[in-house]
Amino acid sequence: MEILQPPDWARPRGYANGIAASGRLVFVSGMIGWDRQGVFHTDDFAGQVRQALANIVAVLAEAKARPEHIVRMTWYVVDKAEYVAAYKEIGVVYRELIGSHFPAMTAVQVAALIEDRAKVEIEVTAVVPE
Repeated sequence: MEILQPPDWARPRGYANGIAASGRLVFVSGMIGWDRQGVFHTDDFAGQVRQALANIVAVLAEAKARPEHIVRMTWYVVDKAEYVAAYKEIGVVYRELIGSHFPAMTAVQVAALIEDRAKVEIEVTAVVPE
């Protein structure tokens, strides 16, 4: 995996501008903050991020992939202000579950998610070296 960082660009915080990788592709659908039984245990933003990331890690494991194989993440958030206010807590949860690996990322505020109680949905693409 190669981090793509033009030499004269400012370094991004918490993500990469681009990644080049080769291997087996793994695509994980958007994961939200409910458990494997489809039950929400919190309405706290960072709590839902924790569960969504745990769900991603579990799906990756099914493909014999690990968090460091993630090359792209897309975050869909219902409330940008709530997302920004939770940066610190999100950072703690992210490092706990994903580590210090920061793939290419996009975050988008959306009008709503399909599950009314969901505050965040995260989808990932991973590349497992062969």
